[in-house]
This record gives sequence, C-alpha cells and structure tokens, in this order.
Amino acid sequence: MKNLKYYLKKAEKEGWAIGQFNFSNLKILKAIIRAAVNMKAPLILGTSEGESRSLGLGQAVALVNSYKKETLPGRSQAKLPIFLNLDHGKSFLYIKKAIIAGYDAVHFDGSKLSLKDNIRETKKVVNYAKKFGVLVEGEVGIMGTESSKIYKESFKIKEENLTRVGEAVKFLNKTKVDSLAVNIGNFHGIEKRGRNPRLKIERLNEIKKKTCKTPLVLHGGSGTAEKDIKEAIKKGIVKININTDLRVAYTTALKKTLKKKPKETTPHKYMKEVVIAVQKVVEKKIKLFGSNNKI
Repeated sequence: MKNLKYYLKKAEKEGWAIGQFNFSNLKILKAIIRAAVNMKAPLILGTSEGESRSLGLGQAVALVNSYKKETLPGRSQAKLPIFLNLDHGKSFLYIKKAIIAGYDAVHFDGSKLSLKDNIRETKKVVNYAKKFGVLVEGEVGIMGTESSKIYKESFKIKEENLTRVGEAVKFLNKTKVDSLAVNIGNFHGIEKRGRNPRLKIERLNEIKKKTCKTPLVLHGGSGTAEKDIKEAIKKGIVKININTDLRVAYTTALKKTLKKKPKETTPHKYMKEVVIAVQKVVEKKIKLFGSNNKI
C-alpha cells in the first residue's frame, strides 16, 4: 500500500484534497470506512487527544489496522489506503505515546505558544517521529475556538491570529515538518447561524507562494462554504479536517431514531440509521474535495 506522503503529493499534483475525518467510537469509524470504500477514496482518520483518550491509543490503532487488512470489493490486491493521525496533540509526551502505539502521523499544535517555543517543541516531535517513519503536521496561527462546543456565537476572525507568511516560512525552515496547518479565517466548529466567515484566499495564496514545497492543511472544514473549500484546494490546500459535521449528523440521527423507537434497547438495531447519516456526510465531503476514485 502506498504511504500517506505519496497521497499528499498526488493530491497536490492533481489538484484535490485528502480528507481527515475524526472518530470517537466504532460506529463513526465504520461509517467513514464505508464511505471511503464506496467512493474509492484514500483518507486520514483522526482522533484528537480527547477522542484518543476515550478510545485508548492502542485500541484506536488496532481498530484502524483491522480495516487496513481488508481489500477493496472486486480488487483482491488493492488495500484501502487509510492513515491514522493524532489531531491537535498538545504535548511531546502524549505525541510520543501515540507514535509508540502505532499512529501513522501526528499533529503538534503549538499555535498558542510563541513562535520560538512552537519551533522548539515541534523540532522535538519531528526528530522523534522521524525514527519511526511517522509524518508530522505543524501549525502556525491561532485557529479560533476549540471544537468542544459545536455551535459558536457570532464569530469574528482576528487579524493577529491569522498565519503570517514570514512566520510560516521561518517555522518550516527550522522544523522541517511534513505539512503545515494554517489559519486563513477558518475555525473549529460551526457558527451558530450556519454561516462561517469567508476564508481569506489571498492570504492562502501568499503563504503558498513562499511555502510551495510543503503541503498545506485546512482545519475546521465543517462550517466552511463549499465555494471557499474549492478555491482553497485550487490555491494549495491538500488536506482538510472534518469533525463537527460528523458529530452533528451522528447526534441528530441518534436523537431522531430514539424518538421514533423509544422502546428499542438493542444498540446495533437503532444505530443503523446513525451510521448511514454519518456515511452520507463523509461521501459528500469526499466528492467536494475531489478525492473520490483516487485509489
């Protein structure tokens, strides 16, 4: 099976983006995998620190590895290219545990540190991850709010939180990360009215011109307008993270099903519609990113 670096380069060369879809339980994972198989799409499976603590680092790796062993329908030699990433790792110690557990990639989020401290800590992660062949995603620019609360009140992007071109270049030169998450007006969660602020595509364009060899990552893709997603991919975004949309689909479908079948007590029976709801969201995102039929 081709590795993650191959697919990041392929996406950049061909003008599409690989999706990272976060999961916190087996049903969400199952829905994501079903979508990938149906759409013949490579993908990244993500777990935040909180999600990985809930699942267990080793358990998350084991679940994903069990799907890696499967082959695509009708293609006996083709394995499903899926990769597990630790999303928003905040400390070297926890990232180290994820690498030892068997994660394929890690994201160190040092965005709230000073640039100097962010560079120092990221270099520690890169030096360690390199020994295991694990890819590292760095981050420059403060990515708005955390995703613990799904819907945000009216949200305004602060200019000082956006990724500065000069800082991004310095960070990349010093750390040698494999990919870089940037803030171009994106944030985690979905704005309460369902209309997130527009992305600052010109800022992305400026960053890409100076960091042309490094794959760029867009976090907080759930509430971003489809038009902006497409434009961001054209300007160099090759990985897009989705979590909130999956949580909303899961929770909405579960509440609706339990209301419709209040006496049902067999979990696998009332979870069918939940899996379908999440799968539909993932398939829609894969099509939007242009990563369908890329295996």
